[in-house]
Amino acid sequence: MSAHQWITDHRAELDTALASLHAQSDLVESWGHRLAAALTDGSRLLAAGNGGSAAEAQHLTGELVGRFLGDRRPFSAISLCAESSSVTALVNDYGIEEMFARQVEGHGRAGDVLVLLSTSGASPNVLRAAERGRELGLTVWGMTGPRPNPLASRCHQALCVAAPSTAAIQTVHLVAIHALCAAMDASLDVPTAAAREVMGA
Repeated sequence: MSAHQWITDHRAELDTALASLHAQSDLVESWGHRLAAALTDGSRLLAAGNGGSAAEAQHLTGELVGRFLGDRRPFSAISLCAESSSVTALVNDYGIEEMFARQVEGHGRAGDVLVLLSTSGASPNVLRAAERGRELGLTVWGMTGPRPNPLASRCHQALCVAAPSTAAIQTVHLVAIHALCAAMDASLDVPTAAAREVMGA
């Protein structure tokens, strides 16, 4: 398949996937408000996923510790897939299914938010993390591909992107992460760069 044809096909998939996300915009909005309240109250966000979803998890935590569009205080956010020494030790000592769950048990506290990303919604290590998070009193949110899937049923709430390919699902998960950050910043009344320019900042 040529690059031109792949991009044409991918664009069509993205149209479907973005429509699916848009239909769930109220959920993203509510997550933004709830995340703002949790983080300002001293709770933290934990995030995890495999492969491309691991990259999305790190993207989310990077936006929270750093910033999205406007300056604000940094928040505590940990990507459980980024700690290579911990991850490899846990896989070696406890098996792959515990690689995230044990970190949730070590870092997580009741009131924290756990965001788990999986395009299939069936990754055993992510499912175990969801179960452990709920046992410990964390709020567990999932970002997955189409329903039904095991992760969606194990989370308190899940954003499920209806798309036929992993590439489209992961692309729209990134859009959802940015939308979540925008909703959180709006809840915190964080001025955007454009607004700061208008105010002469």
